[in-house]
Amino acid sequence: MGTYQSEALDALGDPTRRAIFERLGRGPCAVGELAAELPVSRPAVSQHLKVLKQAGLVVDEAAGTRRIYRLNPAGIEVLRTYFTHFWSTAMSAFRDEVNKPARTGEPEEQS
Repeated sequence: MGTYQSEALDALGDPTRRAIFERLGRGPCAVGELAAELPVSRPAVSQHLKVLKQAGLVVDEAAGTRRIYRLNPAGIEVLRTYFTHFWSTAMSAFRDEVNKPARTGEPEEQS
């Protein structure tokens, strides 16, 4: 797994960061708005956003005196690619296991 994918998965391992990520999935938002919706302080939200940004999952832009955060499509694409590959590999392994000849536990007869 690449570093970018690992950082993104690690970042989403925290429930508060997942909540922020999911909220940003509904649309861009400022830190204060996020903090108002979560049971954590504004400085804590800022720290969580910093981790999500370092992981490539969110981007921000200045809007006057505020910073508006939104999901980063490139970061989401990396996760989607990772999970698609993971799913395909898992399903291939499952198919291969299902298609194996059944073993009866008895030795085969030899001619």
